[in-house]
Amino acid sequence: MIDLFMLEYMTVLGMTMILLFLDSRYALRPTILTVYSVTGLLMVFLALLYHFAGVDAAVRSYSFVVHLPSFLLFFFLSRIRGWRLIFQVLTAVLFCLMVQHIASFAYFFSGKLWVLVTAYFLSTAAVLWFLLRFLRPLFLQILWELQKGWWLPCLVIATYYGILLYLIPGYAGIDYMSTVLKPAISLLMVGFYSVLVFLFSSIQQEAQTRHAAQLFSLQLSALQNRIEAVQAAEHTIRTQRHDLRHRLLTAAELVSRGKKEIALDFLNTALGQLDEIKETSWCRPPILNAVFSSYFKKAQLENIQLDVKISMPDTLPAEEGELAVVLANALENALHANLTLPPEKRWIRCRMVSSPSLMLEVSNPCKENVSFDSKGLPIARREGHGLGVQSISAFCEKYSAVCQFELIQGRFRMRLVL
Repeated sequence: MIDLFMLEYMTVLGMTMILLFLDSRYALRPTILTVYSVTGLLMVFLALLYHFAGVDAAVRSYSFVVHLPSFLLFFFLSRIRGWRLIFQVLTAVLFCLMVQHIASFAYFFSGKLWVLVTAYFLSTAAVLWFLLRFLRPLFLQILWELQKGWWLPCLVIATYYGILLYLIPGYAGIDYMSTVLKPAISLLMVGFYSVLVFLFSSIQQEAQTRHAAQLFSLQLSALQNRIEAVQAAEHTIRTQRHDLRHRLLTAAELVSRGKKEIALDFLNTALGQLDEIKETSWCRPPILNAVFSSYFKKAQLENIQLDVKISMPDTLPAEEGELAVVLANALENALHANLTLPPEKRWIRCRMVSSPSLMLEVSNPCKENVSFDSKGLPIARREGHGLGVQSISAFCEKYSAVCQFELIQGRFRMRLVL
């Protein structure tokens, strides 16, 4: 019965681990219901196989009875396919084997059932904590960032699995050789996987650095455009000031000759020319104003209708540069979404209020269907996309802000409350 307990426990644990890494195409509740319904069926079939064919047959056929149906299930549920999905499944298998070897090692040298159960639960808790705290957030980004090369770690883990299951006789926790040799090989795999995690972390840092450089370039470009616009306006104002004396003399001469209406028309025309060169200022903070000016100018050049109302507090609740990055990401996403639509259907609505708290809302039309993860964040469909959302999410975590994304009847909206 101990053998059956380990097989059934590993089945539940393995399905749970794969579920943690799953980027499902469906909502969270039906996904969980489907996964654990299939898990229950697999456990029943495994128990029947164990009862009628014995433990050897159950272990030898475990890959076909549990792992193959599990892979087909997650292939149906997951947005990610190919080698990346195989790597997710094999990762769950790897960590399940580690939990099993830790518990079996403790049971072999103690001989007590309560030690086995305790070791299972403690090692499971530690592994799940590691997966949730460190590996899952890293995987969710790397699986989209890294598109190639997954076959190599899959081959290594599959080889490890085949060696443990088919080449080394006996069972860990029962046979001395298996109890010592299998955990030793698992320790080697821990080293291999540590190298993989280091590689994934490096890729993540590189992506974040690249994104930060892009945002810095964006801010610099916005500030340069703003400076150029202000300089052009100042040059025009200097020219108009130079011509002001001549206009006043002309207007005075027209009044002295009794041509008051012509003088008024002349002055109104001059006033209109001054109004045309007036530079729009959206808010006081210079970096935020530069971002607003830059993106709204781009929107106007792309025939995007603007509906803007901005009320900025005197003191910002966050560092101005970081808030500008959030604003730039939101407006950039809105611009890109509009460019896929015909000009007559393009619009951006931007609201920023300062009371009772700072709230930013950016909405735009969206013709594509957007999916959201378990945290309510939009899921990127193409490589290199989604970094803006990750930047906004990081900002929210740092400043305890609340951010909401939603798509309702072809209208995408982002709300940030700080």
